[in-house]
Amino acid sequence: MNRISEFLVGLLFGWGLLISAMTDPSKVLGFLDLAGAWDPSLAFVMGGAVLVGLVGFTVAKKRTSSFLGSAMHLPTSRHIDRRLVLGSLTFGAGWGLAGFCPGPGIVAMSAGEPKAALFVVAMIAGMLVFEVLDRWAKPSAARDSRA
Repeated sequence: MNRISEFLVGLLFGWGLLISAMTDPSKVLGFLDLAGAWDPSLAFVMGGAVLVGLVGFTVAKKRTSSFLGSAMHLPTSRHIDRRLVLGSLTFGAGWGLAGFCPGPGIVAMSAGEPKAALFVVAMIAGMLVFEVLDRWAKPSAARDSRA
């Protein structure tokens, strides 16, 4: 039942991205172009997403298990560190350059958009490079703390 629910929620999410035009890079870039021909329509999409998230997290905080009986694993950290800020800046720069972020990029690729396929390949390559660099940096950080 969990896999079916995951599939249906993913399908609903992808459908919402298509309907809201979040999969259209020109629409996204128009929204991000504050100094030019700004298109504010995606602000309503984001506002709706924030509202749904707010309600969802408010309900989730009061529960000990999901609606399907799984354990709840909500984020607990409120710490803003260098990695979070740099990751956010990198995400924003990539979104502004490509007009895609991960969810809409995958949906657009599935719809046959060649630019989205290139974006997804680059995104996966970036994740792999991060994993390699992160694993390489962790042992050196452990050595530095023992010295």
